[in-house]
Amino acid sequence: MRNTIAVLALSTLFAVSACKKTENNAADTVKKDTVQTNTFSVDSVKVNDSLKLSDSLIVKYSSKMLVFPGVNNKNLLDSIYFGEKNIQDFSKSGLKGWLENNKNEYFSKIKNDSKDWISDMNFSQEWYSDMTMSLKSKINDYLHIQYLWSSYEGGAHGNYGFSERVFDLKNNKKLELKDITSMPKAKIEALLMKNINKINSGTTDSNGKVNNSEMLLVDVIPATGNFYFDEKNLYFHYSPYEIAAYAAGDIAIPISWEELKDTINPEFKKRMGITQ
Repeated sequence: MRNTIAVLALSTLFAVSACKKTENNAADTVKKDTVQTNTFSVDSVKVNDSLKLSDSLIVKYSSKMLVFPGVNNKNLLDSIYFGEKNIQDFSKSGLKGWLENNKNEYFSKIKNDSKDWISDMNFSQEWYSDMTMSLKSKINDYLHIQYLWSSYEGGAHGNYGFSERVFDLKNNKKLELKDITSMPKAKIEALLMKNINKINSGTTDSNGKVNNSEMLLVDVIPATGNFYFDEKNLYFHYSPYEIAAYAAGDIAIPISWEELKDTINPEFKKRMGITQ
C-alpha cells in the first residue's frame, strides 16, 4: 500500500532488528524545558480531528503551533513558521484557521487517494499525521523551538523527525552555526564522531545497552543546522535514518564549549557568559 504523505512520523514502537529504544527521545535526555517567560508572551493553538474512511481505516490529524503575540518582525515570523507555506496571519485566530485548512486538505487527499485501494484493506488500521512545535528554552534572548513531524500510513512502522531552530530575538533572525563558532566544518565533524556515545539513545538488545556508534550508517557525521545549546554544550540532533539505523531512534551529540574554545563568536560568548 502506498504512502501519500512525505511527512516524518512519531513512533518508535516498532523496533528494527532485535534492538529496542526507550520512550524518551534524545533531546529530552539532554535537558528539560527551561522557558524564561519574563515579559515574553507565548501562546499556542491546537487542532485535533479524525475521519473514519471505512470500517478498516481511521485517519487522525493533530497539530500544535506556538503563537508569539509580541513578535512583529515579518522575516522572523516567516523563519519561525518555515515549514508552513502561505501563512499571512500570525495571530492565534489566523494560525487556527490555517491549521483547519491544512487538516481539511489532508483529509481530502487521503480520501481521494484511497478510492483505488481502500476496499482491499482486510484489517483495521489507524493512520495519523502530527506536527508539534515546542518551546524548549529562552536564554539570553536566544529562543529554542523544537519541531516534531510524524505520520503513519501503513507498513511496519511510522517515521518521525525533529528540527531544532534557535532564534536571535535581539537581531530578529535564525541563528546560524557561523554565529556560534568559526571552527571548520571538518573539525566539528571529527568532534561529533568522537562524542557520538556521550548521550546514549536508549537502544538495547538482548545483551543490554547498544552504543550509538554501533548503529551508524555513515562514515562522517555531518555538522548540520539542526542544533541547539545550553550553558554547557552545543548539541546536534539527528532524526532516525539520518546517521544511524531506525532502531537507534533520534540521537543528540554534545560538543562542549571547552572543545570549541578560541573559535566561539565573541558576541555569542559574551551573551551566554561562556568563560572558556
